[in-house]
Amino acid sequence: MSFFRSIPLVAIIIASVNLVAQEDQKNFTQDVLSHLSGSLESNLQWYNNDPEFLEVDYEDEYLRSNSYLRLDYEFLNNFTAGLQLESYEPMALLNYYKGYEGTDLATYYVNYKNESLDITAGYFYEQFGSGLLLRTYEERQLGWNNALRGGRVIYTPNSYLSATVLYGQMRNAFEISDTNLYGVNTNFDITNAFKIESLSNLSLGLSYVGKQEDFSKNPDFINSPNTPNLISSYAINLDADFGKFYTSMEYTIKGEDVAYQDLGGFLKSVSDQFYKGNALLVDLGYTKKGIGINTTFRRIENMSFFAESDFSNPKQNQFNMLSVNYIPALTKQQDFALGNIYVYQPQARLSISEIAGQAGEIGSQIDAFYTIKKGTALGGKYGTKLTANFSYWALLDAKFNDQEQTYDAEFLKFGKKLFKDFNIEMRKKWSKTWNSIFTFQNGTTNKGVFTGEPVALAKEVDFTIAVAEATYKFGKGKSIRLEAQHLWSESFLVASNIANGNWAGGTIEVNLNRNLSLYVNDIYNYDNYVEDYQIHYYNFGGSYSKGATRIALNYGRQRGGLLCVGGVCRFVPENTGLSLNLTTAF
Repeated sequence: MSFFRSIPLVAIIIASVNLVAQEDQKNFTQDVLSHLSGSLESNLQWYNNDPEFLEVDYEDEYLRSNSYLRLDYEFLNNFTAGLQLESYEPMALLNYYKGYEGTDLATYYVNYKNESLDITAGYFYEQFGSGLLLRTYEERQLGWNNALRGGRVIYTPNSYLSATVLYGQMRNAFEISDTNLYGVNTNFDITNAFKIESLSNLSLGLSYVGKQEDFSKNPDFINSPNTPNLISSYAINLDADFGKFYTSMEYTIKGEDVAYQDLGGFLKSVSDQFYKGNALLVDLGYTKKGIGINTTFRRIENMSFFAESDFSNPKQNQFNMLSVNYIPALTKQQDFALGNIYVYQPQARLSISEIAGQAGEIGSQIDAFYTIKKGTALGGKYGTKLTANFSYWALLDAKFNDQEQTYDAEFLKFGKKLFKDFNIEMRKKWSKTWNSIFTFQNGTTNKGVFTGEPVALAKEVDFTIAVAEATYKFGKGKSIRLEAQHLWSESFLVASNIANGNWAGGTIEVNLNRNLSLYVNDIYNYDNYVEDYQIHYYNFGGSYSKGATRIALNYGRQRGGLLCVGGVCRFVPENTGLSLNLTTAF
């Protein structure tokens, strides 16, 4: 998309500015700035050739950057217009989607909003329910932005009813998908509508998403008699809050869509059949002062959902571009470096194979929170916070028929184990100056989750992680934080140095004042099966913050493997370099 296509939006902003100027010429500049807001983020990295990482390909571009400028302007009381410029010069940071190149207008929008209507034209983000059917959002660390370009109307006629209608084509870097997406979502607040005082909340949601794709452009489907003109998907969700107890349930049916055959590790689309999918999500919880328990169960079958069929193949789309829905890993999100080595990726896709087939996943996680009261033997003067988490995920138990290209999955039967994880954490404040965190994690993971080999054939890896952290505060923003970590797991041979054997790690972080902090950390794979891969992944640097502006500079090595944000992951290669990050808002 050319930058000059932003001219209509710029003209709207200029026109609105002129209206403001006519109303109050004396305070023109001040008034304009009071209606303008925005943010700037720039991430620059200078990569170095590291003798430890001989396989890294920098494509002769060692200095790279990703930059984002967002501007929003309010005018005429009910209107807002905005745009986002993005720059990837001279190239995007390592291992970002190839479509991110150059500098251009990435998104733009105009919005009108009053008490009952919210109308957007241009690019927008939306989520239906938990996102199992539709979620569009931006996550720059993953190179993810699947905004829709089109139109959306949200109508809220009263305090208990709202309806959303949308149409759009999904963003694909600086381009958009050829596929048309249609959506309708309604939410009905039963508690408010019928004045049910015994319930804190009871609401019902209904959703529809239609995907209209031109399969004639895909050679795999030109002669298929079963090609659908419109793939229709539906969801229903119910939320209830009884005070101390709460629950939410969502059931999704995905229309007949593309699936794949696993031909000896090579994925090929099944060209003469399309397959339905479904998902069930149940969340239950109890909470009161000092204690909380939450459990989540999820079953997903063939819920890989992409705007274009070509992008459904994970072998060709490692960045998950054009993903319509949102299926995060429902496991504990770890704060420490070694805890992010053996992470879990959801297995939502369908692959037809009697040997290495998979139809989806099934599992659950349980979170528990408890605060030991102040003044008790274990609580001490300041109390003690305990948290525990357990998660278990497995393939759906399913049978596959290669000749007929069919499968049959059990609804509530667990198949091969993919991931099991138990965590316990204690946060303790010992005095006004000292506090600490102790974490213990024990788990088992399927190798295929982090190596990319078929999970139905891959073996398991057991691991245990222990972390101790202590922070001492000197006052006036000064503090020092010390952290020690260790990971125990078996040492094994893999094709690349992704995760292997025992690791040790540590961090020292010093806050010199409320604005300036420095750090140094290192994680060391001292027990790798391959001696040449026994590498120190060191990093050191610092950051300076003032108001809404933050500048960070660091140098070091990036461990290769899965990078996860919010339960969504992508693979990153090992690399070494100097990084400069700038963020500001106004």
